[in-house]
Amino acid sequence: MPTTLTNEVQLREVITTDLPIFFEQQHDADAVRMAAFPVRDREAFMAHWSKLMADNADTLKTIVFDGQVAGYITTWEQDGQRLVAYWIGKIFWGKGIVTRALSMFLTIVRARPLYAHVAIHNIASIRVLEKCGFIISSDETKSSTVCDDVEEVVMKLS
Repeated sequence: MPTTLTNEVQLREVITTDLPIFFEQQHDADAVRMAAFPVRDREAFMAHWSKLMADNADTLKTIVFDGQVAGYITTWEQDGQRLVAYWIGKIFWGKGIVTRALSMFLTIVRARPLYAHVAIHNIASIRVLEKCGFIISSDETKSSTVCDDVEEVVMKLS
């Protein structure tokens, strides 16, 4: 019997079996270029996620789309700001999944303001944030804190 797809987006706790999927998603060349985020090797990636999962101050959620792990969304504090970030596998791009996931996440994480740093060429991610109420927090771009040759824009949700 064929499986009926519902386009359902859910958020759930991150579990260790999600990590290999996240690792593979973050090694897609197009995704890396779009996000302008450096790739970690498997050992560093797993160590980073083990640390995140042990820190109860952070909120980590797996994005599930039609029963498949589509990506993740997280928030944490850095340099006195509450930041939000997400990553979604390339096969899930262009379906409105991140917009729905971020909208749901913002009902869980009530802290404001929230900030997101986005590579200026990542128009799709900027649009997702705008749909969820984020605005550009300044008219100036700046060099990325993670990639020297990339400019980023800082988005803010009050």
